[in-house]
Amino acid sequence: MAGKLGKLAVGGLAGTAGAGLATYLLLKDQSENWPAVNAQKATPKPKKALPSRADQIKSLQTEQFDVVIIGGGATGAGCALDATTRGLKTALIEADDFASGTSSKSTKLIHGGVRYLQKAIMQLDYDQYKMVKEALHERAAMLEQAPHLAHPLPIMLPVYKWWQVPYFWFGIKMYDVVAGSKTLKNSYYLSKKNALELFPMLKGNALCGGIVYYDGQQDDARMNLCIAVTAARLGATVANHVKVTSLTKEKGKVCAVTCRDEMTGQTWSIPTKCAINATGPFTDSIRKMDNPQVKEICSPSSGVHITLPGYYSPEQMGLLDPSTSDGRVIFFLPWQKHTIAGTTDLPCQVTQNPKPTEDEIMFILEEVKNYLNPDVEVRRGDVLSAWSGIRPLVSDPNKPDTQSLARNHIVHVSDSNLVTIAGGKWTTYRAMAEETIDAAIAACNLQSKCKVLESQTDGLLLEGAHEWTPTMYIRLVQDFGLECEVAQHLAKSYGDRAFSVAKIASLTGKRWPIIGRKLHPEFPYIDAEVRYGCREYAMTAIDMIARRVRLAFLNVQAAQEALPDVIAIMAEELGWSEEEQKRQSKLATEFLQNEMGQNVNRASRDKIPINLSKEEIQLYIKRFQIIDKDRKGYVSINDIRRSLKQHDNREVPGEELHEILKEIDTNRNGQVELDEYLQMMSAIKSGHVTYSRFARMAELEEQKHEKDQLKKKIPVERSGGGL
Repeated sequence: MAGKLGKLAVGGLAGTAGAGLATYLLLKDQSENWPAVNAQKATPKPKKALPSRADQIKSLQTEQFDVVIIGGGATGAGCALDATTRGLKTALIEADDFASGTSSKSTKLIHGGVRYLQKAIMQLDYDQYKMVKEALHERAAMLEQAPHLAHPLPIMLPVYKWWQVPYFWFGIKMYDVVAGSKTLKNSYYLSKKNALELFPMLKGNALCGGIVYYDGQQDDARMNLCIAVTAARLGATVANHVKVTSLTKEKGKVCAVTCRDEMTGQTWSIPTKCAINATGPFTDSIRKMDNPQVKEICSPSSGVHITLPGYYSPEQMGLLDPSTSDGRVIFFLPWQKHTIAGTTDLPCQVTQNPKPTEDEIMFILEEVKNYLNPDVEVRRGDVLSAWSGIRPLVSDPNKPDTQSLARNHIVHVSDSNLVTIAGGKWTTYRAMAEETIDAAIAACNLQSKCKVLESQTDGLLLEGAHEWTPTMYIRLVQDFGLECEVAQHLAKSYGDRAFSVAKIASLTGKRWPIIGRKLHPEFPYIDAEVRYGCREYAMTAIDMIARRVRLAFLNVQAAQEALPDVIAIMAEELGWSEEEQKRQSKLATEFLQNEMGQNVNRASRDKIPINLSKEEIQLYIKRFQIIDKDRKGYVSINDIRRSLKQHDNREVPGEELHEILKEIDTNRNGQVELDEYLQMMSAIKSGHVTYSRFARMAELEEQKHEKDQLKKKIPVERSGGGL
């Protein structure tokens, strides 16, 4: 009891101190001129057609630029949009694809940073407070600029100790206060009963109640692409898969950027008055092109997320675990009718292809278990995808002591006028871009062709937002004959550009829906999105399955199954040869296996000891022998083809047969042996695997075998029995 009172006293003192600080800061803030989010400043919907990638490459090869931005993540795309709307001749180049790095691998939140505010109050830290204040302003801006891609999301903070109720309640209320007029919705306290009504999966034992606050949620990869495409429509030259190889200097100043088109291997130099380094975790590699002796400032950290089935969380309520076993905050959020959980925070090496590890996945699952009731069995096999993003924490090169990591972003101008923007977070991409272009204009004496030197992006509507409404999807259903779920998805992903996608959708051949052939039966993605994605600069199968549609992040197995259709459509659009199609399939499969967790899922399954009973083993041996009709001792791809043809009454494509085989063929010898089948069934029993087409096929084969045996029995009237 004394301990609880002590904690309550500590919480009360902290709250009082924080209230005093907050009052001071809020009064002080009145003198600061924070810009208002102003949607009225939005430009009309651009009429200009989106230039093709070939046109963009030609522009890069033949024109001179005021600004060349290196890096097509959120910050780089934001810089391109900010620069072009100020009237600067702007180019943006990205070595891989837009959002291919950290910007597509975030927690999908648009947030001010509850934990930063806690530190600001507890440590009386004004810099932390200013960072939260800025982020909350930018949160409101993002929700207004791209309402089709971003929306408010309630997040519950479950409370299991009574003394924490006033402590957490005060902290969350301060979050509302600091947001001021930019508050999405006011936070509130829930009783235990009401908390369990809203989040029935929550563990009820010892629950005192819950505190709900609001942040924003987005589709991060599409938001990134949306910013880049908006910049392109407004005059910027943007190109993905163009890699910087060196910087050229004249009189000690950067005057050109040499690059290579990764699609063709062609190299050339782009003349520019200013080069901007916005490469996230690869910040130091570009800085070393400028000065090989420069000290590294980036301290990369790995953040792993996992995707779970949607039944793990309510459709419109997230969960925040404020105190995990390693002190890291973990979020548990509904996203695209699934649930994502993360993130970890471990030092890592900078790599183009970060991979999730089994330890990080299991850490997240163990933390999730702590908050869910016993009815919800958290199974390793429910991990549908897993990915690792590299968070580029940086030390500030503007300060003599660069040992400590900067809490926010840094903008640095080198002696040769290379402008570097590093650190920060997704939510503040626009403010970071504004500060970066301000620094570039000052350092390189840039002149705008339209005499506008201040930023124009606060309130600028992004691609798809101009005519979007929450009920726009109904017109898509009525005008085009799309399935309702597909129409909702298109409206949320493309905004008012969804009509352009619907116009190129193919007929289904059914009475309803009329158009919109799905890439995978379990997801609302349709063939037209692949064709439209090629016009949005998708150049590889990975670009398509990971960032134009989000299949790889939602379900790695479904992405693998949809891959042949995706590649076939892209081949039509981009003129791929048969050899190129095979190469794209190989690269995309490796991406799914390594970067999206398919291999680590398989390795986890294969480590499971066989835990089957004697009766279960006999049943599975019987099923195996039924499929292996020739008694070879293994099941071949022809056995699988014959079995599927009997049940589906269709000729199964070779790609589908190989995918079924790969699910279970652990030693990769092109056939299924009995021990591999037993291992799979053991993994299903233990929860490490939730779905296997081979296992289902074997079950159906046994049922058919039993029916055939019954037909062969001699009827009573012909057996010598009866009267």
